[in-house]
Amino acid sequence: MARGKQQDAWVFFGEVLKERREAASLTQEELGGRVFVSGAYIGLFEQGIRKPQLDVAQRIDMVLQTGGIFERTVRKLINKSPYASYFHAVADLEAVATKICEFAPTVVPGLMQTGAYARAVTLAANPFVTEEYVEEKVTSRIERARILAGPTRPEYWVVLHENAIRTPVGGPTVMADQLGHIVALVRERRVLAMVVPRAAGAHASMNGSLRLLEFEDQPPTAYTETSFSGTLLDDPAVVKRAQRAYDLLRVAALSPEASRALIESAAEDFRRCVPTT
Repeated sequence: MARGKQQDAWVFFGEVLKERREAASLTQEELGGRVFVSGAYIGLFEQGIRKPQLDVAQRIDMVLQTGGIFERTVRKLINKSPYASYFHAVADLEAVATKICEFAPTVVPGLMQTGAYARAVTLAANPFVTEEYVEEKVTSRIERARILAGPTRPEYWVVLHENAIRTPVGGPTVMADQLGHIVALVRERRVLAMVVPRAAGAHASMNGSLRLLEFEDQPPTAYTETSFSGTLLDDPAVVKRAQRAYDLLRVAALSPEASRALIESAAEDFRRCVPTT
């Protein structure tokens, strides 16, 4: 489904939600309280700006006694997304964010991946899939990255752990090109990248990746991810804790200049490992 048509579907979802909520004589705040989100988020759902996660849609169905129509709609839209079910809402949020702050402990973030790197990551996790599946995943990742090239691109801050730039994903040629791509993004001032060196030891996000998103007309949110699931965090107190963790990661990281030098050095190390013909 094209992004425009999918967005139209979410707008329709919001219109139906508003109709059902008003028919139940509930305010946005009252419905939000019953499904464990704020009234402001119900308003954003109704405008088609934010997309509810599946568990929220299920709770809305229970409160409004809709027979599961919101759950079925969300499942249908998720299935038409090229992203994992837990990530599709995050991809939509990236497209409208004014600022994205990301921490990547082991893998180069998707917004900075080259096609060859994305392919290697996909195949490592899915060795028996079809070539069509791999191409879909790689293409969707490259498409996501287009937000960094547009005139309204967000501020993009990235903290990489040194493990992410030292692990030879796809082999030395792929890694050398990947690190060169990161340096190019930094030089073009599309990304502000910093590296937490291995020597720093323990850090503030030992359990996984972290992403913070800020917007012009809605509250900030945070997203954490493991190998098999992701969680979008909307609670202001939790988002504040995530922001503090990111501040601590930046304190532990090298300066942008020293980080770029380390990435360039790692790229050169990989180039020296490329077999000559």
